[in-house]
Amino acid sequence: MYVQIIWDLDDDEDGNVQHIAEHGVTKEEVASVLQNRNNPVEESDSSGRPSTFGWTHTGRYIIVVWELANEDPRMVYPVTAYAVPEPGA
Repeated sequence: MYVQIIWDLDDDEDGNVQHIAEHGVTKEEVASVLQNRNNPVEESDSSGRPSTFGWTHTGRYIIVVWELANEDPRMVYPVTAYAVPEPGA
């Protein structure tokens, strides 16, 4: 299933691009996790938002916390993303 990802402007200091960059994650890494439908979606313990865990195309294991912006077509807005310990580690 294709997921369209909604990004704020790259130079928006309060936007999601800058926020994930503060955690050392790129837009491409977020996309690689969100667009892999085999990755599990869970509820974030802290915010209650949907969260997807997965391996990025760069080999890092991250969580992406997001909000559903539209169901059909499926559009999501990443709120934050950061590296987490590998499963079983």
